[in-house]
Amino acid sequence: MKGEKPRSKFVLCIRNDGSDDLEPRKVYQVLPDRAAVREGYIRVIDESGEDYLYPAEYFAPVRLPAAITQQLVSLVSPSNRAPQTAAKSGPRLSR
Repeated sequence: MKGEKPRSKFVLCIRNDGSDDLEPRKVYQVLPDRAAVREGYIRVIDESGEDYLYPAEYFAPVRLPAAITQQLVSLVSPSNRAPQTAAKSGPRLSR
């Protein structure tokens, strides 16, 4: 519906290929990034508390009830996220 804020999207991590900032069997919030999607990546808020790009095949989409989605979004809102730190090395790409 027009004017309605889209629901946040969540994914389940199904593999991490050695990345310390992703835990298999854990749910992560996806942030919109059309350019990343075109390249086969998605942007998620990982264990560092920051958003990074990861290969889309690391995740499976999940549908959550609206009440649960709202609670999860409030847990990772910008005011609750870790302060910005220097980029870490590893398989992920930053903005």
